[in-house]
Amino acid sequence: MADPTSSIDLRDHIRGIADFPKPGILFYDISTLLRHGPAWKAAMQRLASIIRPHKPDLLAGIESRGFLVAAPLALELGLGFVMLRKPRKLPGPTIGLDYALEYGTDRIEMQADAVARGDRVVILDDLLATGGTMAAGIGLLRQAGAVVPAAAALIELRFLNGRDRLDVPFDALLGYDD
Repeated sequence: MADPTSSIDLRDHIRGIADFPKPGILFYDISTLLRHGPAWKAAMQRLASIIRPHKPDLLAGIESRGFLVAAPLALELGLGFVMLRKPRKLPGPTIGLDYALEYGTDRIEMQADAVARGDRVVILDDLLATGGTMAAGIGLLRQAGAVVPAAAALIELRFLNGRDRLDVPFDALLGYDD
């Protein structure tokens, strides 16, 4: 019996919102994908097929929409899930990494005991734009002793060349060129 989700075009479930969060930006809204059960299931199944060959022990999601991708995917794959968050958002001891933005710096943190040395951790987000946060997440996981075999996202804004900042294989379900 054929899988009814195999014919779903995920682009039909991503909404472009002009001038959000500021003028000149086209925001790719995944809320329309999240609320369509069959399309969301198809997205998770397709990401699972991309991630499974990397044989991860854990999945890490980048705050906050990356949690929406990584947590259900971890469940689908029978894996644990690790949160990478903004500063002072996690209880207990944390480790962090400061990274450069176009205008300034930012910081990403995780709980100090979130990964064990040698754990294979694939990092996920909803969207890859410039790649700065994803690269910082990879650096933070490595700082904790993890091996990062790959990274993935639902959407890649290819025109921003974010994958060029990553030193691991990267996949996205959808790519946009403008």
